[in-house]
Amino acid sequence: MQKLKIGLLGAGHLGKIHLKCLQLLPDVYELVGFYEPQAERAASIAEELGLKAYDHLDELIAAVDVVDIVTPTSSHFEMAKKAIAAGKHIFVEKPITQTLEEGKALLALAQEAGIKGQVGFVERFNPAFLAMAEQDISPMFIEAHRLAPFNPRGNDVSVVLDLMIHDLDILLKLVNSPVRSVQASGVAIVSPAEDIANARIEFENRAVANITASRISMKSMRKFRLFQSDAYISMDFLEKKSELIRLYDSPQGVEEADRLMALETPQGERYLLVDQPETQAVNAIKTELELFAKSIIEDTEPTVSLEDGVKALELAYQILAAISAHRQAIQEQF
Repeated sequence: MQKLKIGLLGAGHLGKIHLKCLQLLPDVYELVGFYEPQAERAASIAEELGLKAYDHLDELIAAVDVVDIVTPTSSHFEMAKKAIAAGKHIFVEKPITQTLEEGKALLALAQEAGIKGQVGFVERFNPAFLAMAEQDISPMFIEAHRLAPFNPRGNDVSVVLDLMIHDLDILLKLVNSPVRSVQASGVAIVSPAEDIANARIEFENRAVANITASRISMKSMRKFRLFQSDAYISMDFLEKKSELIRLYDSPQGVEEADRLMALETPQGERYLLVDQPETQAVNAIKTELELFAKSIIEDTEPTVSLEDGVKALELAYQILAAISAHRQAIQEQF
């Protein structure tokens, strides 16, 4: 199989994890090295992982086929722009860019250059989500909670861009319909921007989502609950497990009919089948990087495209605008 030369930009906490995952993929990637502007950290990681730390960003970009961008979000656009100008494929951690304007510009540059790009929405590769891949999902009500204890990393941006954006990507993947309206509120408690936020999102197909994200919780939670006319689906991204409850009008033609449970409803007796799909242990970051290589080698669409990244960012900024409008309305009352 063809091997791609890859280099990483930004060897912070997450960047170091990426480097370790890339070292687990010798069949598809040749890890040329990394660029980290903090010299002491660069030297330490180079020694620990046995990798070359490049002193100059442009030198590393010139030496590879693929650039893995794990720098702070504020630098994503400039880093990706440099890589695209050099004709390199890009993997960009979420969110794709700091602003929507940058995201749209980056997408246009990538399309014009004919390069592949993927965004690091790691929950797309969570076993709980993957277990639902073959199911017929058409939710009309969605409830999501992403709660985490406070962590100083990432608190320079709103929790909407820090945590909630993962669920916005999943939501847009599951609901195949344009957004019609957004209502939201949020509060900054220990950070400059919102630490907790809630959004109600309505889609053109009448689906409604209620999304909550918090980084000041006492315990962690990452759950998605989907309700549709014939089923209830639960995905626990933290525990990496899913549950599917299907509702049938009749036991006729249902596989595993012996497992059906009768349910009395105003419309008469209906039948429930509870399933807990088998999940496979997955290194999500390793998997997303591996599949990106496959999309380049086989010239196919990346699993999480740059366009997906822009769509999630666009919805995030709609939520931030709604939070601002809600805050302004409250202030005007007093």
